[in-house]
Amino acid sequence: MTHDVKSKMARPRSTMKFWKPGSEAPTISEERDLNTEIGGSTAVYNPFIALSIEKQRQKLPVFKHRNNILYLLETYQTVIIVGETGCGKTTQIPQYLLEVGWAAEGKVIGVTQPRRVAAISVAGRVAEERGARLGHEVGYTIRFDDCSDPQATRIKFLTDGILIREMMADPLLKKYSVLMLDEAHERTLYTDIAIGLLKKIQKKRPELRLIVASATLDAKKFHEFFNQNESGDPTRDTCGILSVEGRTFPVDIFYTLSPVPDYVKATVETVMKIHEAEDNGDVLAFLTGQEEVEKVVSLLQDQARSLSRQGMRKHLRILPMYSGLPYADQMKVFERVPATVRKVVVATNIAETSITINGIVFVIDCAFVKLRAYNPNTGIESLVVTPISKASASQRAGRAGRNRPGKCFRLYTEEDFEKLPPSTVPEMQRTNLAPVILQLKALGIDNVLRFSFLSPPPAQSMVQALELLFALGGLDNYGRLTEPMGVRMAEFPLSPMFAKMLLESGNFGCSKEIVTIAAMMQIQNIFVVPPNQKKAAARQHRKFAVAEGDHLTMLNVYEAYVKHQKSSKWCQQHFLNYKGLQRALTVREQLRRLMTKFKVVWTSSEGDPDVILRCIVAGFFANAARFHHSGSYRTLRDDRELHIHPNSVLYGEKPPKWVVFNEVLQTSKYFMRDVTAVESSWLVELAPHFYKQAKHDSLGSKRSRIV
Repeated sequence: MTHDVKSKMARPRSTMKFWKPGSEAPTISEERDLNTEIGGSTAVYNPFIALSIEKQRQKLPVFKHRNNILYLLETYQTVIIVGETGCGKTTQIPQYLLEVGWAAEGKVIGVTQPRRVAAISVAGRVAEERGARLGHEVGYTIRFDDCSDPQATRIKFLTDGILIREMMADPLLKKYSVLMLDEAHERTLYTDIAIGLLKKIQKKRPELRLIVASATLDAKKFHEFFNQNESGDPTRDTCGILSVEGRTFPVDIFYTLSPVPDYVKATVETVMKIHEAEDNGDVLAFLTGQEEVEKVVSLLQDQARSLSRQGMRKHLRILPMYSGLPYADQMKVFERVPATVRKVVVATNIAETSITINGIVFVIDCAFVKLRAYNPNTGIESLVVTPISKASASQRAGRAGRNRPGKCFRLYTEEDFEKLPPSTVPEMQRTNLAPVILQLKALGIDNVLRFSFLSPPPAQSMVQALELLFALGGLDNYGRLTEPMGVRMAEFPLSPMFAKMLLESGNFGCSKEIVTIAAMMQIQNIFVVPPNQKKAAARQHRKFAVAEGDHLTMLNVYEAYVKHQKSSKWCQQHFLNYKGLQRALTVREQLRRLMTKFKVVWTSSEGDPDVILRCIVAGFFANAARFHHSGSYRTLRDDRELHIHPNSVLYGEKPPKWVVFNEVLQTSKYFMRDVTAVESSWLVELAPHFYKQAKHDSLGSKRSRIV
């Protein structure tokens, strides 16, 4: 059904036009209004809100499959559940298992989530449904935060990375009776590793049950992977499949008539048009990263203030959502808003599948996502903005149909949609494999090439990872885990480079400073830049900056924070992220405990920056670059052009000749993030197996090889 109505907007008409496939496209002089009818009703979020929790649970689509799921779990080692968005699989299946005794005799039902925020929010919901206090019968464990009780917890939500860490202490996961891998279609690095490892564990523990659950999943691929039946007799299959329909409403899809030149600006325009022309309902807008999210939030807040001054009755509540956001701020998106307020959530792809935000009726899809991509030829891992897949586009649109009929506004043409790839490349095939191989080696899998990968990674990526681990001292000449360095590196919940830096810090005499730097580098956005106070924030932030670069600047921030009694008021005055600094305290303490366990000498540099910088080089020597006469930097390994990121304290300053960096972000250029100035002699001295001094006094790269 199509409706041609004139724009109701009082402000100047936007040039961006949407149309709904199947209807006649508007001409250049005519614009289709966003207000196409959606049934004439404004449904509230939860039609069963007046019912008891038990009655609400029974209304979920998964409830009618309860007995089928329990039967399949008794019959098969592995059950694949293709559950559409909104069916209730994530919150209900663990409870069904608990109710029929799968957690008897102290056993635990584990549920993995790809993202931390999902593990926390789902655990909270399940605890609420069971009338339990979070952390007792129902708990969660994520990196640097354990809210569970080894004696009391029976349903435990955890990230897939934490599950693999638990295998290091308990290789057969004996405390678990059932493990449910949720959102398996996301194919994150640790989900894929967990899948391969659990297949091995099931051979040793046939009583361990595995549920692979997802909204969109290639069930046939998973069935073939997990089915241990060699005879071909279907009656002897070890893997069963069940499909569960979702509680979704129809979603009208709208495309732009022509390509959008700036999707950030177009997102703001579309939100405002929805707000002025549409009925009640919250908005979810997808963007690629934190900077874009904050920019759109800032622009929308300016627009919202302008509307308030004009006396518009309905207000906007604009909220950001991305993984680096402090926990308390992430939780704000789940709060209900009054009827006079429209909630607008501006999010990265974290909101695509992992979490459900109540009340969303309108979705705006920018068509892009920021993915981690590794180039095995250059050894550089970068964050790349890339078009989404058709599967992701469908997931995003589905967010609008959870509670009532919705609308999805795609900021791209229908022709461009048809050109999108069908699914996202698994992370295993586009990431630096050094952490993966270190973990697998620590779990006793010596021949990583023979490991049962669901999607085998490129051979060149495996070679690069082995070379880096060898260069860091984590592997010996035969590719075996070294004692003690390699074994200890594997225990740190950080990248191998950070782990090496921490383990070497005692030898350099700066372990107190290095553990602080490592903790601060795990927190995104320590510096806060309010859009209307950019100059004031920059002035305050310059007080902490040092010529050596970002690592020592972060150390300055932390030490000043502690010196001022960890005051939130002081943080506010200096435009610092108070909650982020609080989290850095927690992370630092956990890392310090690990260092104490490994008997790393606890010592201070006593204000000498050189020993700290040399220790950073000991971990990050592979990420080194030299200033080039062209005005950019060049990597030492392959002469790749790099630039200092605008957020670095070294940006705009006199460029140091030699630097090391944490990571590369690829947008318009390749940008180095977290950059520190170093001496070339340190690279040769601390990594002689990796670099050599050239005759003309420049540094040459020498690739280490595993024999």
